[in-house]
Amino acid sequence: MGVTTGGSRGGGLRAANTMAVMPGPRSDGTTPTSAERGRARSVFNRLLERYPESRTALDYENAWQLLVVTVLSAQTTDENVNKAAPALFQRYTSTAELADARPEDVEKIVFSTGFYRQKTKSIIKLAQDLEDLYDGEVPADIDELVKLRGVGRKTASVVLAEVWDVPAIAVDTHVKRVAGRLGLTEETDPERIEEDLKALYPTDTWSALSMRFIQFGRDVCDARRPRCGSCELFKFCEWPERFEAAGKSTL
Repeated sequence: MGVTTGGSRGGGLRAANTMAVMPGPRSDGTTPTSAERGRARSVFNRLLERYPESRTALDYENAWQLLVVTVLSAQTTDENVNKAAPALFQRYTSTAELADARPEDVEKIVFSTGFYRQKTKSIIKLAQDLEDLYDGEVPADIDELVKLRGVGRKTASVVLAEVWDVPAIAVDTHVKRVAGRLGLTEETDPERIEEDLKALYPTDTWSALSMRFIQFGRDVCDARRPRCGSCELFKFCEWPERFEAAGKSTL
């Protein structure tokens, strides 16, 4: 799932220097020092400069649609999802209709997103759970969202931050890679990475953080071919291969 710059859904962003409420400790129980938090803030400031405004590149009209398209976005491009989604939501205009859908009909619509059989099962079960548990309404609470089949903390955090600007950090492979290379965490488990980032950043920046990390991971800090030679965060990087990669990326 990518990010697009421009208008921001789910509330505006506060400037990084107005960050206020500080959260709790890291996943290992330690508390970041003021220097560590200052370094983290500098990283965030540069990402804000690069991406002044951002939102998910997935098209949606309401919370349940965002849940569905986020599930469909696994292992495919946002463009593919955005091409398939209009037909899906035109055919199934509510969670109740999707909950009662015939799998073979849904499969035809989402085929182009890949892994279409599994994704069909997931979004139908998701719709059924929304109907059974919450009368078709998407709860604005992470503990309630993760009760829905197919919805993990990453997907739940995306919806909370994007739709309601609720403080949440979604950790995907890009966030994991960028945060690790920048020395913001030494953890590999997504939930522990989430804890470490929440300990470094004030709560009023959480909903603005993930999408920028994700897009930076796509644009610059690529898994295989990072553009270290032109990276504005190079001086903060602790990735052992950064100097070698910088040389390669300037050739």
